[in-house]
Amino acid sequence: MKKDIILTTINAKWIHPSLSLRLLKANLGSLEDRSEIIEFTLRQRLDEKVQPLLAVKPRILGISVSIWNHTQTTELLEELRKAWMVKPIIILGGPEVSYLYSDAKIFQFADYVIRGEGETAFRLLCEDLLCNKNNFPHPIPKEIISGEQVDPGKIKTAYHLYTDEDIFKKLIYVESSRGCPFKCEFCSSSNDNSVREFPVDKFLSEMEILIKRGVKTFKFLDRSFNINIKRSIQILRFFLDKINDPCASPLLRGEKFGINNSSLYNPPFVVHFEMVPSVFPPELREILARFPVRSLRLEIGIQSLNREVSARIGRACDPEKELEALRFLREKTNAIIHADLIAGLPGEDLASFGRGFDLLLSAVSGNAMQEEDNHRLEIQIGILKLLPGAPVARHNDAFAMRYNQMPPYEVIETSSISANDISRIKNFARFWEIIINRRLVTLPEKKPVFDRFMKLSDSLFTHFGRNWGIEKKPLFDKINEITDGNINNFFS
Repeated sequence: MKKDIILTTINAKWIHPSLSLRLLKANLGSLEDRSEIIEFTLRQRLDEKVQPLLAVKPRILGISVSIWNHTQTTELLEELRKAWMVKPIIILGGPEVSYLYSDAKIFQFADYVIRGEGETAFRLLCEDLLCNKNNFPHPIPKEIISGEQVDPGKIKTAYHLYTDEDIFKKLIYVESSRGCPFKCEFCSSSNDNSVREFPVDKFLSEMEILIKRGVKTFKFLDRSFNINIKRSIQILRFFLDKINDPCASPLLRGEKFGINNSSLYNPPFVVHFEMVPSVFPPELREILARFPVRSLRLEIGIQSLNREVSARIGRACDPEKELEALRFLREKTNAIIHADLIAGLPGEDLASFGRGFDLLLSAVSGNAMQEEDNHRLEIQIGILKLLPGAPVARHNDAFAMRYNQMPPYEVIETSSISANDISRIKNFARFWEIIINRRLVTLPEKKPVFDRFMKLSDSLFTHFGRNWGIEKKPLFDKINEITDGNINNFFS
């Protein structure tokens, strides 16, 4: 049976199902049965996206747009425009279109645009379009609708809409809260620093259902999970109890046989949280230290260890406190740690960024890199992006900030860092990812390493002419050639 409403998006990867589409469907009320979700991925060919949408012939096509799929969504809409026999009403939503200028190209293909949260606004619009119920204005040629913030306690959750294939083969996105209390200017969330929480008892009952269904990875969308410590501990304790429940997994734990070997333990599932590095009180540390190996992933947003730069962009910064929290996580927990830095912030030059990188590396790696540590520690480098609506744009003139006008809107150069050095950092970030984070070689014990790894990165890019699509063996062989077979001596 063909559906009147099709909800679609282009996910970054096949393993990343969209929670937002499921929430829109779950909150359509009487129209839910008249809707269907169709998801695509960035790597799919354009025709593999076009043909399924042409085949279903929807009356309404709702598309979720993000910074990562903006260009591909525009291409999809261009191709659909050429091919429609009967064009549906097209409604765009999602984080990317919530702040875009109204003359953005993608809006040429839309009848309606919903800015902000869509659970209520999308339902009301669909009711009006299909049932003439709510007296929405009709497009001339498009109408921009402001979606009001929803009360998490009053909307329907959508975890039941994850399919068995989602459960067994993909990451499962969940959210226990929305919003962020901080006002970091590079983030669009800085426009609203309120935090709204889903009722915790109901949330945990739904997590229990997902555990029983066999979820392998829970990835929390909460931007600052550890802000409400009491609530965070309640949720962490719930997951820890389930992980330690021998009935929760078909795999036998080594401890059951008196074997104290962490390598024999496979947790029934993994939980992934984004946490604020400055909020790690003793009670939070105590419970984090109890999670078994391979069961806990933490994303820690450091972004910059330069106090002046951090203050300029409205980000609280206490380097000593943040680095101490990272050392605790490395030394006292089994957490897999992803620590993030951002290059290109207003007023931060290459030398300052390099010092921050080396400070961070020392915190997450200690005095010596052991094999188990090598599987738990990652530094991820991002390039500053001028997200639509982000207040960091106010620094453009003072620091000669120049950005790419196409998504993902990365900074090209500033008065503090040249375009050439931004390009070098991009190469550094990519080679660090495929060489160190992916364990192609062991990180050298001697530090600092930023300048030396930059030299290695420059040489690799000069040789290969790219930082992608390089097979492991030729990459490994070239590293050996550059370092004379001894990476420790190279970094000394």
